[in-house]
Amino acid sequence: MHRLPLPCSSLPRPIITLNYALFLGLILILQWGPLGARAQNDTEPIVLEGKCLVVCDSTPSSEPSGNALGMSVRSGAGRVAFSAVRNTNHEPSEMSNRTMTIYFDQILVNVGSHFDPARSIFVAPRKGVFSFCFHVVKVYNRQTIQVSLVLNGHPVISAFAGDQDVTREAATNAGLVTMERGDKAYLKLERGNLMGGWKYSTFSGFLVFPL
Repeated sequence: MHRLPLPCSSLPRPIITLNYALFLGLILILQWGPLGARAQNDTEPIVLEGKCLVVCDSTPSSEPSGNALGMSVRSGAGRVAFSAVRNTNHEPSEMSNRTMTIYFDQILVNVGSHFDPARSIFVAPRKGVFSFCFHVVKVYNRQTIQVSLVLNGHPVISAFAGDQDVTREAATNAGLVTMERGDKAYLKLERGNLMGGWKYSTFSGFLVFPL
């Protein structure tokens, strides 16, 4: 005798409930599984604009670098840079002859406004390591010149130019210095003179990193 298949309503209720639950779970896994994985692994960095930028790294390195949460914080107001040039070939004024400060009459960059164009002096806004470079040209001058980067009245970096067979020569140097907040840096002519002018001379600096 052949038996007819039982209708669904005649199947035991626990079997129907279990099969439905498994089917529903499979649907949820297929729909939400990839999204959940992407949320874990492809998190976009979060950047908060302002005086402090916070960047969240979704895949921090295994070795902590100062922060166990994989977050790095950097100052948004810490950008400091300047660059000045001598655009005219005027001879030294009475003031520069007295102080021997090398003046610049055109500002190319002055981010943060910490370079005083009237005095050609840079004032550090905070403690940090700063990079400076200078290129001082002497024109039609057979004297040897010595130019120094002066920090709070004391020379820290110097350069010389003394070739008498050329019409233009430059004293050039660069270096890193540590400065405290309020420290002053400028260029000073330690030896010789700049009679004839110093057009095309440059003086630049920027904050490498704060301390």
